[in-house]
Amino acid sequence: MGWIRTVALSTSPPTRTGDSICAVHSAEDAHHEIPPTVFGSESRPRPVPYIFSAEEIKRILQTASGLGKRNAFRGHTYNTLFALLACTGLRVSEAIHLCFQDITADGLVIRCSKFRKSRLVPLHETTLAGLEQYLLRRRAYTPLDDHVFVSLRRRPLLLHDAETAFHDIVEKIGLPRGAGLPRPTIHSLRHTFAVRALETCPGGRDRITKHMLALSTYLGHSKVADTYWYLEATPDLMRNNADSCQSFFAGGRP
Repeated sequence: MGWIRTVALSTSPPTRTGDSICAVHSAEDAHHEIPPTVFGSESRPRPVPYIFSAEEIKRILQTASGLGKRNAFRGHTYNTLFALLACTGLRVSEAIHLCFQDITADGLVIRCSKFRKSRLVPLHETTLAGLEQYLLRRRAYTPLDDHVFVSLRRRPLLLHDAETAFHDIVEKIGLPRGAGLPRPTIHSLRHTFAVRALETCPGGRDRITKHMLALSTYLGHSKVADTYWYLEATPDLMRNNADSCQSFFAGGRP
């Protein structure tokens, strides 16, 4: 591990997960090539995203429920908002701009989001059930506004308020933070969704290609290259890659 750290620090920080692996192999054997830019731009640095574990997300949602000491509606709002972000990978701005009419039996209608595109985001039945349960309290709290998420002031929830609430929760539950460590932010929920979706991808090159295209569409990206920006190496992904390579060299299919 010390050798790998030395190699990583002696080269320019790669912007793509694949580059990290290739850089290490290239340092060991000059015959290993670092692929050209295909899946992401190298013109901007890419901070390493924080990938939440299932247990960490559970703790975040539990703590969010307890935010409303003086008014329980605040806890219900942030618990539902963060749960929705975790299980759909929506942009925070997309979630806080949702209105009642955007929730349909087929899923969420995201209207004129980034890149000025609209899309339908299918929901799991448990997600839809949780959202409907929240809406019973939400409609009673302020029936005159049609935004799904509102503040205690009975106005549409602001991005800054959501970010602040999430930051306070991260501080309260004591997630790892510090120099050189990824920062757990509310946007990390989108990164986490993308990575976990890839972890569940079936094997086989054709199926992976279709899976990535579906994930890119679900996240609202105009091109698949943008989706690769959200991916990060995890133990499960690396284990799957190692198993596929071993199978391939043993005479099986990758």
